[in-house]
Amino acid sequence: MSFVGWLSQPAVLPWAALVFGLCVGSFLNVVIHRLPRMLEREWREQCAELHPGEGGSAAATASARRIASEAPYNLWAPRSACPSCGKPIPALHNVPVLSWIALRGRCGACGAGIRMRYPIVELAGGIVAAGAALRFGPTLAALGAMVFCWSLIALAAIDLDTQMLPDDLTLPLLWAGLAFNLGGTFVRLAPAVIGTMAGYLALWTLYWLFKLATGKEGMGYGDFKLLAAIGAWLGWQMLPLVLLASSIVGASVGIALMAFAGHGREKPIPFGPYLAAAGAIAMFWGPDITARWMPLLA
Repeated sequence: MSFVGWLSQPAVLPWAALVFGLCVGSFLNVVIHRLPRMLEREWREQCAELHPGEGGSAAATASARRIASEAPYNLWAPRSACPSCGKPIPALHNVPVLSWIALRGRCGACGAGIRMRYPIVELAGGIVAAGAALRFGPTLAALGAMVFCWSLIALAAIDLDTQMLPDDLTLPLLWAGLAFNLGGTFVRLAPAVIGTMAGYLALWTLYWLFKLATGKEGMGYGDFKLLAAIGAWLGWQMLPLVLLASSIVGASVGIALMAFAGHGREKPIPFGPYLAAAGAIAMFWGPDITARWMPLLA
């Protein structure tokens, strides 16, 4: 039996997917930490070029050159380092989940605490990969479900940290969903295209109705694009479930934060994580849920 054939065995594939997903989760932590900073650096460079300020164009040029001369900072460089002491993290201390447990959640060099989010993201990356392998088997759909859920994990964490859903992730996720559905991997192409349009327009309409009624912005444009991307993957039929589930969970968490954590009404709560969670639920269990419960709600 070939290695690929052995790897595709039902008893092996979920475990292999789990290990691979844990490694992807480790990379997702890099994306979550660095992508917002990469975008901020790009914006500063653009602002320095477009807005000279009091010093005139010469000052703007000097500022742009200074930003451009900074050390490379992207998803690949520099090496991962401790945010507290700045020392590079050795490979032995970078094993997903296990290293965090072995180090008791602290940096091996300076002893500073490491956020719980890092092993949680790694574990989530492994669990969704194993779940996709169990749900879809050795198929293109399993790979698609992994890519979809990994992207949702990164977007949810970035939104929690920065209240931002970067186009650098939402738009590729949208186009990837349409590409996977060219051959009907999850739904036919027509429902996927309609889902893209309906997902964006649904939240865009709610946004403007809320703004006209209250004068405030209830959500960001990134939420529109994320729901459009979910529609591209799952089709318009799943959008009612995604909206209902995300709204219920979001409202429940918001009320709990205000009641028990002193979260002010004026302080915004990111909606992206709830959309992401609802999208993942719909990917794995959407057809079963809609077939069983939606007729009762109707």
